[in-house]
Amino acid sequence: MDTPSTTFTSVDDVASRLADVGYLASDSVATTVYLASALGKPLLVEGPAGVGKTALSQAVAEATGAGLVRLQCYEGVDEARALYEWNHAKQLLRITAGRDESWDEARTDIFSEEFLLPRPLLTAIRRDEPTVLLIDETDKADVEIEGLLLEVLGDFQVTVPELGTIVATQRPFVVLTSNATRELSEALRRRCLFLHVDFPDAGLETRIVRLKVPGLDESLTESVVRVVNALRAMPLRKAPSVAETIDWARTLLALGADILDDEVVRDTLGVILKHTDDVAKASTTLDLDRVLAE
Repeated sequence: MDTPSTTFTSVDDVASRLADVGYLASDSVATTVYLASALGKPLLVEGPAGVGKTALSQAVAEATGAGLVRLQCYEGVDEARALYEWNHAKQLLRITAGRDESWDEARTDIFSEEFLLPRPLLTAIRRDEPTVLLIDETDKADVEIEGLLLEVLGDFQVTVPELGTIVATQRPFVVLTSNATRELSEALRRRCLFLHVDFPDAGLETRIVRLKVPGLDESLTESVVRVVNALRAMPLRKAPSVAETIDWARTLLALGADILDDEVVRDTLGVILKHTDDVAKASTTLDLDRVLAE
């Protein structure tokens, strides 16, 4: 079990297969995904919200025909939600139904496979099929959960005291994402390959919009990307994500817009900016003519 069951043959193979499922990867993304696959290392993907971190793991799963298992992290997520827990209600019913049995007999029964509830980490380890394990928004989980991740991702095995040690027969391709709202431990970082994903450059984002919204006029597509990049350069509470760029392009297509002018931008800013003060700042600060002339 030296490498993940989800594998690529080269950097070009990564880029090509991801593109086939609608994910246009930069050279750095394709290279790091290939190395994570070849070396059998978890991949830690960090960057601002909305740059395609979660979508990358979904694309890897789709491109390789692997199953996707997702652990969504949040404050308070614990071992029972991440790894496994016992079906206490079912155990209680079993104990009640077998009142005439000794406790030793009942205990052997209720702590068996039938009563185990596997959560994402255990599910991914036990799967015989190719698997992508997505640990999403790792930075939102409490620090204590990192100790569990270190144990699981170190040996890809889990010990259930009542059942013994469960070892992965196929190493999953692991992607951890982080928005950097909390600094992750150095121990966790050491076990991963690191990939910082920022907003794409204008050329790549234009290609993404053309792929996702093929009916939009090419010059209007370029105008959309220019305006979005100008908005990202402003001190906003929430910069527009790539998904919001695509939503804006679809909005303009639905409206039948031919060009971006002040009226169209003003009427549709709510598609890409989600805070009142951001909309107000963009409305008063954005110099549309200058941005489109650059």
